[in-house]
Amino acid sequence: MSTFLTEDFLLQTEFAKTLYHNFAKKLPIIDYHNHLPPEEIAADKQFENITQVWLYGDHYKWRAMRAFGINEKYITGNASDKEKFLKWAEVVPFTIRNPLFHWTHLELKAYFGIEELLSPENAVEIYEKTSKILQQKSHSANGLLKMLNVESLCTTDDPIYSLEHHIAIQKDASKVKTFPTFRPDKSFAVEDLNTYTKYLSKLEKASNIAINTFTDLLYALENRVDFFHKNGCKLSDHGLGQLYHFETEKQDIVAIFEKVKKHQKLDKEEIAFFKAKTMIALGKMYHKKGWTQQLHLGAIRNNNKRLLEKLGPDTGFDSIGDFSQAEALSGFLNELDSTNQLAKTIVYNLNPSDNEVFATMVGNFNDGTIKGKVQFGAAWWFLDQKDGMEKQINTLSNQGLLSCFVGMLTDSRSFLSFTRHEYFRRILCNVIGTDVANGELPNDEKFLGKIVSDICYYNAKNYFNFK
Repeated sequence: MSTFLTEDFLLQTEFAKTLYHNFAKKLPIIDYHNHLPPEEIAADKQFENITQVWLYGDHYKWRAMRAFGINEKYITGNASDKEKFLKWAEVVPFTIRNPLFHWTHLELKAYFGIEELLSPENAVEIYEKTSKILQQKSHSANGLLKMLNVESLCTTDDPIYSLEHHIAIQKDASKVKTFPTFRPDKSFAVEDLNTYTKYLSKLEKASNIAINTFTDLLYALENRVDFFHKNGCKLSDHGLGQLYHFETEKQDIVAIFEKVKKHQKLDKEEIAFFKAKTMIALGKMYHKKGWTQQLHLGAIRNNNKRLLEKLGPDTGFDSIGDFSQAEALSGFLNELDSTNQLAKTIVYNLNPSDNEVFATMVGNFNDGTIKGKVQFGAAWWFLDQKDGMEKQINTLSNQGLLSCFVGMLTDSRSFLSFTRHEYFRRILCNVIGTDVANGELPNDEKFLGKIVSDICYYNAKNYFNFK
C-alpha cells in the first residue's frame, strides 16, 4: 500500500500549497504547552525502542487499542515493548478517519523516513528499523526536538517541583530551550481531603512556610510563583471542568480552611468557593509577574471508576463534559479585570458546542493594551484533529481576529508529537487557501503569507517573549 502523505497532504488548492510551502513549513516551533518530562530533556535521553518514545503514556493510542479489543496486558500491562508495538500495529490500519491514522504516519515519515503504512505485515521490520535509528545521537530527546525545528517549549509542573532539571537545561546551550509552567491544580483540590492534606505537607516543605490558614496557603503559593519566575516561568496552567465564581462573599473562607485542616468534609458549595477564591488570588499573582494564564476547561475525568482503581489517572478514561461555562468564566475574568489585574489569558474549550461561548467571551476582555491579550485557545485534546481545528479556526475567525491567534501546541507526553504543528499548519493554509479559491479572500500571497507566518510562529514569539 503506497503512502498518501504527499508533500501536498491536506492542501487542496494551489494557493494553500503556496502558503504552506513558502510561509509555514520551515518556521520554528514554539510549543508553549506540553507534558514532556523535563528530566528526559536534561539527560538527553536515548530511547531503547519506538514503544518507549511512542506508546508509553499515550492514552490516545491506549483508547484505540481498548476499542479494538486489545488486552490490557499489551497496553499498560507487563507485555514486552516489542509485543506492545506489534499489537499497536494491528490496530493502526483500522484507525482510519481517526486522527491517530494521520499522526502515526506523519511521525513515522518525519522522524524515521518511513513512508509505508504501518501494518502487521511490516511491524517487525519497522520496530527493528526505528529502534536502531533511535540509538543514534540524532534521535536523542533533544535530537528529536531539533529535527522538527523546536525553538522552545514549556512543560507542565506542580508548584512543589524543585525545577532542578529546568535549571540544568538552562545552563546547557546544547539543549532545546525548556521553560516550566506553573500548574497548581492540587493546591485547591479540596474534594479529597486525605490527598489534599498530604499535598499541603509537600507544599509546606517546598515553600518553607507553615500552612495553617488560607492566608498561609496563598503565601506558600506566592513563594512558589516567585521561585518559578526566577527560573524562567512565564505561564501558568489550570485543568478544570469549569470555573466557579461568586458575586458576593457567600462563604467564610477562613472557616472553610479550618474545616479542611480538621478533615471535616466540605459540601459542594464550599468546595466551589474554595476553588474560586484560590483561582482569583492566583490570577492576581500571575498578573503581577507578567505571566500568561491558561485555562483548560471542559473535561470530565476518570469516568471509569473500576479501571481508575486498577490503572490510575491519565490512562485514557476522560471525556468531554457538558458543564455550564459562560457565567463563571465571565465572573472570573471580570473580577480580575475590574482591578486591572487580569493577566494575558488563553482559554481552551473542550466541548465544541461551547466554541462560540468561549470565542465571544474572550472578546469582552481585550482592552487594547496588548495584541490578543485574551485568547480563544487552540483546539484541545479530543478536538485537536482536522474537524476540531477547522471549527476552532472558523469560530475564532467569525467572532474575533484569527490574525492575532498564537497558534498550535502539542499538549503531549511524546517526543514524536511535534508533527501536530505541521498538521495544524497544513489545515490552516488549506482553510485560507480555500477562501481564496472561492473568491472570499484576495489572491495576495504576501499579505496572507504574513498572516499565516504570524499565526504559526511570530504571534507566539511576541506574545510570550521567551528568552
